[in-house]
Amino acid sequence: MPTRRASPIRQASPTRETSPTGPIRLAVRAALLAACLVLPAAGFAASSAGVAAPEHQASDRPAVAIAAEVAAAPEGGNRLIVVLSRPVEARAFVMERPDRAIVDLPEVNFQLPPEAGRKREGLVASYRYGLFAPGRSRIVIDLAQTATVARVATTTRPRDGATLLTIDLARSDREAFRRAAQPPEPARPAAASVQQAGDSRPLVIVDAGHGGIDPGAIAGTGVYEKDIVFGVAQGLVQRLEAGGRIRVQMTRDRDVFVPLNERVRIARDAKADLFVSIHADSISAAPQVRGATIYTGSEKATDAESARLADRENKADAAAGADQGDGPGDVADILQELTLRETRGFSARFAKGLFTRLSGVMEMSAKPHREAGFRVLRSPDVPSVLVELGYLSSKRDLDLLLSDEWRTNVTGQMAGAIEAFFASRLPPAVAARTADAPRIGRAAQISAGQGSAGQGSAGQGGPAPVSP
Repeated sequence: MPTRRASPIRQASPTRETSPTGPIRLAVRAALLAACLVLPAAGFAASSAGVAAPEHQASDRPAVAIAAEVAAAPEGGNRLIVVLSRPVEARAFVMERPDRAIVDLPEVNFQLPPEAGRKREGLVASYRYGLFAPGRSRIVIDLAQTATVARVATTTRPRDGATLLTIDLARSDREAFRRAAQPPEPARPAAASVQQAGDSRPLVIVDAGHGGIDPGAIAGTGVYEKDIVFGVAQGLVQRLEAGGRIRVQMTRDRDVFVPLNERVRIARDAKADLFVSIHADSISAAPQVRGATIYTGSEKATDAESARLADRENKADAAAGADQGDGPGDVADILQELTLRETRGFSARFAKGLFTRLSGVMEMSAKPHREAGFRVLRSPDVPSVLVELGYLSSKRDLDLLLSDEWRTNVTGQMAGAIEAFFASRLPPAVAARTADAPRIGRAAQISAGQGSAGQGSAGQGGPAPVSP
């Protein structure tokens, strides 16, 4: 049976141009501009600190970015030119560790090809873009060497009325860069969770990894991890809501950046009963590697590969220009340590049941359950797992990740594992419906033996990795 592709995932088109020159681009631009909005006809003032859109040109509809390129600038510098449908207010600055230039914008609808920003040009190692927070977009320029923002300007191009946003970067030494660098932006407070009175159903937080300015892994075809995992997360939420046995909440309900510690705070503030983070991986140097892996939290990683993956994922906030903030504190007393051990015991138990379910419908990695120090798994009182669905660098895994049928099977088994995990604490009528649901193998045992939840490996201070 041929594999059907899921429509929401964005892929690179071989016919789209990355350069803002040429007849094809002009035709596409004209069509987009005519269809989307009315363009301004006047010029626009510029300053080195930022530029502001005139109040009479403000619009409730986000400006559309339809092309971008990196070009040479005076004195050996570089400039990023973004073609917009109308003027916007822009502010640019630099940040250290890692070295990057940040361009803050109001919400912008980026209609750029997936390969935009992936080619190194002079001072610009790469750049990425997306929604940084509700109503705010951001462009992050990874610097090949230290540079400062010399100018931010917008002009209106007479021939078609499009707005050109230009960010000039000038070479600098480390000391000048350090003086110009700004501190990371503090993390936003988590949104409060609303619980209906008298609703005793377990609450599960479904966390779609990455989002907005943070695309996650990128397949060779241009598909973004953030889009794949968001589609799977939505499917899981729909399955759980349809079952009616579990309350469910997402850490993000659209393509927006959410800091790692805020994802944990969302779960803790909501007093969630389970946190499930969904991701996908990529190893371009080893396209033969494939399969899913389930991670639980631990200070000591199962292996070097798990440690490297956790370290890479934990840097997402810094790369997006956000303050990493303070996560759950270190264990301070014996009570907190016992709580953490018990929580990790429940996490390991859920991981075991999830593996049992998923192994029947998808390829699992050689080590299907591993431990590592992921920041999103550091909640001391919410059982948490992170599921790597597969590898975007594997053609076979990627084909499956884009398949509607595959996603339906996987989200169905994930929902089944979650319901089985909570079967013993559901309200009686709901529990009866759950008991009648079909179970696979050891998943039926997942809610048994509650008294051993905190018993793990004494040598590791937590539960031992599950061996299938």
